[in-house]
Formats: sequence, structure tokens, C-alpha cells
Amino acid sequence: MTHPVSGCHDIVPPPSLQDWLRASGLARSDALALLREFAGVSHAALLAHPEAALAPRTLARLERAAARVRAGEPLAYVVGWREFFGLRLQVGPHVLVPRPETELLVEFAVLRLDPQRSAEVLDLGTGSGAVAIALALQRPQARVHASDVSAQALRQARANARRLLPRQRPGGALHWHQGDWLRALPAAAGPFDLLLANPPYVAAADPHLLALRFEPTLALVGRRADSDGLGEIRELIAQAAPRLRAGGWLALEHGWDQAAAVRALLRRAGLSEVHSLRDLAGIQRVSAARRPPPGDACH
Repeated sequence: MTHPVSGCHDIVPPPSLQDWLRASGLARSDALALLREFAGVSHAALLAHPEAALAPRTLARLERAAARVRAGEPLAYVVGWREFFGLRLQVGPHVLVPRPETELLVEFAVLRLDPQRSAEVLDLGTGSGAVAIALALQRPQARVHASDVSAQALRQARANARRLLPRQRPGGALHWHQGDWLRALPAAAGPFDLLLANPPYVAAADPHLLALRFEPTLALVGRRADSDGLGEIRELIAQAAPRLRAGGWLALEHGWDQAAAVRALLRRAGLSEVHSLRDLAGIQRVSAARRPPPGDACH
């Protein structure tokens, strides 16, 4: 006995939220972030209604985003933002994705700036503007400058500042400068009470660069690439040390194994009170030093 042939194809029901989460091929945290950004589904909503079906258009957006993450693109670029020091910073492929370790620079600066007094501060290699903007919010009396060699990075930083900073700030608007470290600034700028930097510190032959291939090489390796990744740091310290006010501080982020070398460079530049700060993993990630106040001969 034969059965009548139907003219209709079987209709595949759309996947549920839980189905998509399981089949996404992503780390759970990344998949949840995509659901939140592209489907408007919070973690609480997922727990309450895991069986809810995804609309075809939403599913297509999720699949495109998931494919980018599976290919190794940073989640921050896919969703368009990254949290830093409690701020939602817009990021894209022209700037590094802000890392939690870089918050050490802001914490260091906040502790050394009097909230009631004006100060001259410069964030070198500002990228997305993360450090400069966070510090401008934490210490509104400070006059904050920020420089970057990349015009595209500065456009991103300015956009973040317009969105995140109050229009009327005691220290005024941030001052942006394009160029090579302190050469970007007018000769009369400064002296500075505080210089901060997250410079390129990855060696050109470092195998980890493959995993960072979506981020700007200029911000990772710099233009003075060398075998130890310290080329840009050497140049930065040489330019920065003479522009510090007596008693002013220079603090910069560096690689996990570069702390001793960076401390030696700081001492060689005539700076004192040289020390390194550890991140939450216990790694010496930021090194700092001070221009000796008048009459202080101790290094």
C-alpha cells in the first residue's frame, strides 16, 4: 500500500534559547553575552524561559556574531564595547581591547592625585581613551592630556569622552594630541605631575601575536620593534623623564616578564622610588618611579 506524497517539506522549528546556547560552539560567558547584545535576552530571562524560540532574524544576527567569535575575533569588537573601571567604552579594531590589568594605572594615579587640587596629567598612547577618561572622572580637578600616534584611535577616544564625560568638568575638557609620545605635545606643555602609559611591549617574534591578530599591531609591537619588546618603552622613558615636575610620577604597564628591565630603565633615567605593582594574578604588571624632589639625592 502506498501513502500519498505530501507537497510540503517538513518545517524545522526555530531553536530555543537553550538549544542555541548549547550548539553555539562558544564559551558559555561569550554565548550569554551575544544573547544579551543581539537577542536582548538577559541571563535571568534565559533561566526563566529557556524554551523560548529565537526569531529567524535574531537567529541570523546571533549566528553571524558567533562565527566572528569562533574565528578568534575579540568579543569586545563583536559587541562593540568593553567595560573598564566601571565604564562602558566603545571599541573597534583600531584600538586595543582594554584589559583589567590596565586598571592598575588608574588606581595608581587616583592614589597620588589630591582630589581638591589641580594637576597636569598625561596619558600616553591613549587608544580608546580608557585611562584618560577614567582618571578624568575620578579626579575632575585634574587637567588631563592624552596622546596617540594613531588618528583613528584618537577619534575613538574622543567619541568615548563625549559620551562619558560631563560637559562641565572643573579640569576642563580632555586635551588630545596626535603624534609620537611626548613629541605630540607643544614644547611648552607641562611639566607634568603624572605621566601614564600602556605602551606597545610585545616582541615582534612573540608567538602570542597570532592570538592577538585582530588587534592593531602598532599598539602591540609599536614602530620600534625589537627582540625584547622594550624599544617603545626605552623611547617613552627617555622622552618622559625630563617632562616630569619635581616630585612627579611616571607609571607604565609592561609585559609579565619585563618588570626588572623596566625598573632598570627608570633608574637609568635618574628617577627614584622605583617599584612595581602586581595585578590580581600576582604578576608585576606596572612599574612606577618619581622625579626626585629638590634636595632629594636618594635613588
